[in-house]
Amino acid sequence: MSSALPNPLDDPTAVPTEVAASAAARIAELTGVERHDIALTLGSGWGKAAELIGTTVAEFAATEVPGFSAPVVPGHPGSIRSVVLESGTHVLVIGARTHFYEDHGVRRVVHSVRTAAATGAKVMVLTNGAGGIKRSWHAGQPVLISDHINLTAASPLEGATFVDLTDLYSARLRDLARSVDPSLDEGVYVQFRGPHFETPAEVQMAKAIGGHIVGMSTALEAIAAREAGMEVLGLSLITNPAAGITGDALSHIDVIQAGKVAEPVISALLARIVKEITVP
Repeated sequence: MSSALPNPLDDPTAVPTEVAASAAARIAELTGVERHDIALTLGSGWGKAAELIGTTVAEFAATEVPGFSAPVVPGHPGSIRSVVLESGTHVLVIGARTHFYEDHGVRRVVHSVRTAAATGAKVMVLTNGAGGIKRSWHAGQPVLISDHINLTAASPLEGATFVDLTDLYSARLRDLARSVDPSLDEGVYVQFRGPHFETPAEVQMAKAIGGHIVGMSTALEAIAAREAGMEVLGLSLITNPAAGITGDALSHIDVIQAGKVAEPVISALLARIVKEITVP
């Protein structure tokens, strides 16, 4: 499917789960894999993990799949890959993320997650690059997401849909990740709308309400994953101290560079974690 064609999710009468089912059927056609078990969204700095998990079965541009858009953010490859682990587990690796600040609507933001669920995936691993509020954290450090605060004023849930988010970020999967790397810290992720970085006052607000990590993705995707019945593991790469923590200015170029420096280490860590995941 060409990216120049209308996106089916832009049709207000479209049913998002039906578009996701169509996307999943297309992925099965392109990969020859009837069902995937785990899905992995690779944010800034995490991209090399796709090459370390297992054997690539197929890789293609996300725009070949209904509902997906070409990425607009440097550091996101815009591809989808099917990987098989030594155990025989099939992993869907998503390198195309639509951010809320792109103004395409929440449906397109969470389409990758709904598609992953439609392929059969029971575990959703969400990664990102983010700013750290804890002074003990340093650039290049991976941390687990224990919970989130959604400051986008939006939700992927439509109509009178009520979903329990009490244990959204799986304690089982966080424990598994710490069994791979006991040094992993964790914190509460705060999703801002973006695309501008947060002000120092906004970072202090996030800290006051219980946040430790600030970024522009993940929370809406996690909610959609829970709605679909998936178990969620979230990891953030701390690419920089959040605004005002050190007084240094923020730059997206610096964020990308921090991701590149950390990528070999955190990608290897993520690959080890994914190999240990058992699907419920």
